[in-house]
Amino acid sequence: MHICQNNGSRHPSPITATALLRVMAMVMAGVAVSAPLGSAASAQGISDAQPFAGRLIDSVRIVIDNPSADAAFNSRIEDSVRRALGLFPGAAYSEDRIGFALGSARRNPAVENIGHEGLPSATGGVDLTVTVQLRDGAQPATGRGMAATGKSSDFPLILDRNGTYLRFKLDAFALYYANNNAWYGRPDLMLAGNPLVQGTPSGRGYDDWVEGYLHYGVYGITPIGDSLSFYGGLSAITSGSYGQELFTDKTRSYTYLEDAYIGLVGGNVDADGNRLTYNFTAGRQRFTLANGFLIANTAANGDERAALQANARWSSDLLVLGQIAYNDTKFEAFYVDPDELPILDSDTKIAGLNLETKPLAGLTLGATYLTVPKSNTNYFSPTGTIAGGRENLELWDARFTWQPNPTGAAGPFFGGEIARQTNRDFDMDARAGWVEAGYHMPQAKWSPSISYRLSYFSGDDPATSTYERWDPLLSGGNGEQWVQGANHFKVVQDSNVIAHRIQARFRVDPRVEIVPQLWAFRADQLNNIGGNPALSFLSDKELGYEANVTVKWFKSKNTYVHGHIAYTVPGDGAKAALGGTAKDWLSAMVFVRYAF
Repeated sequence: MHICQNNGSRHPSPITATALLRVMAMVMAGVAVSAPLGSAASAQGISDAQPFAGRLIDSVRIVIDNPSADAAFNSRIEDSVRRALGLFPGAAYSEDRIGFALGSARRNPAVENIGHEGLPSATGGVDLTVTVQLRDGAQPATGRGMAATGKSSDFPLILDRNGTYLRFKLDAFALYYANNNAWYGRPDLMLAGNPLVQGTPSGRGYDDWVEGYLHYGVYGITPIGDSLSFYGGLSAITSGSYGQELFTDKTRSYTYLEDAYIGLVGGNVDADGNRLTYNFTAGRQRFTLANGFLIANTAANGDERAALQANARWSSDLLVLGQIAYNDTKFEAFYVDPDELPILDSDTKIAGLNLETKPLAGLTLGATYLTVPKSNTNYFSPTGTIAGGRENLELWDARFTWQPNPTGAAGPFFGGEIARQTNRDFDMDARAGWVEAGYHMPQAKWSPSISYRLSYFSGDDPATSTYERWDPLLSGGNGEQWVQGANHFKVVQDSNVIAHRIQARFRVDPRVEIVPQLWAFRADQLNNIGGNPALSFLSDKELGYEANVTVKWFKSKNTYVHGHIAYTVPGDGAKAALGGTAKDWLSAMVFVRYAF
């Protein structure tokens, strides 16, 4: 556990909406579940209502709903839309960014309407379908949307005219979560001194609760030149929790700003097909660096904000991001001020540079440098004294992925990453990395894939004077990224741990994906000071085992249903630290999201 100084809340007091949220959550919870995150030191869920966020786009298909009789004209429309979109296989999926790209594609005078839908690909990415409706001459010159027509039936579209696209956004989310023997049945030890505990936390026996949130706002884009557009978003979230949650049994609700950003985006595709794109943005918004190994959870949930497992909030207090890409090479510079819980606010800021390129078909290379110019977080030595602080941390990272066979063909895939942390103020040398190998069989029944991943996050060796415990920073995302184990991650986050994961994917239907996982966890060092206080001193490196399975149903473009169940067995090291009284931990969750 990192001990953080609390600088007080930077947000105003929450708006009370308990009754509204309780009704919403209880009504919707019958069709809802996700997997948990969080730890004895922090609050954060692993559910992600945007299941494709950060996944790579494997294919982009342009479909004309009402094609003309002229096949050549249809081809020209498809090509112009593809160029205007600027979306190509290998790009990271972002719902908001795709919405803005569609706004650019709408500038084609032959296009009346355009939409999109993503579905899981056979290789674990996203197959994106863009649907185009051609103009038939009946479209008024004033454009579409409530501002143009005065018709409420156009909701959520506000305005679509001459490349300007403005719309309302509404996400409604509800979740039911249950635990049996949370915290291995020993919350008295696992949560001792934890500032997030208010009232009675979950523990031995069966506990459950419901959560929900509404995310509402306005997003838009408008051209300010032939190849440059201005975009922005403004939204808020109202969230609430009711029942016996992991840290508390207090009913809570909270309303606060979520997205508040502006940006400039542009680019072009030349006659030879070379693509140049650029983007500059600043404000409150979500940010994931590469695969989430270093930065994914740029906002915290739980405590006064409620919705711990719903993981409602993702937007950092401030993101300043500049990106430029030429064909398959992308460079970005970023500055992130995460939106931490006031009670655990470490005042951490992170700045960095990132480069990604594809020198060969199927091969992706990446490298990152980041530093922490400001933070109040301290690290602790094996004797309990302060070894140093997070401020002035430096990190170097290199990674690769290789899928030698074309997308949609059977074959192997590989990946790996290695990172090192040092500090300009004291002697620190922490290491982390992972390797993964797997095989896709997209043509077989249920399009299965299976993979094995070994990940390593160093612990602090008491025999050396160097501080070696890996600082996970903002690592996380969801249960297929760097939330390692639905239950186990709450106990041991990505520090002083060696984790083995076997994962499979099955597409039992184009809209249904099943992801089972098997996990084994071991400590790197018996010294675990800096982790959960109950596990500070281990007598055995065996931490535990977990089996879980996730079912995802992409019911429609607007409705997503997600279910998860996890069974976790404590290892000998955890059992001994808990006095031999640790119980097996079972959790189950279901959630539903409706968005337009």
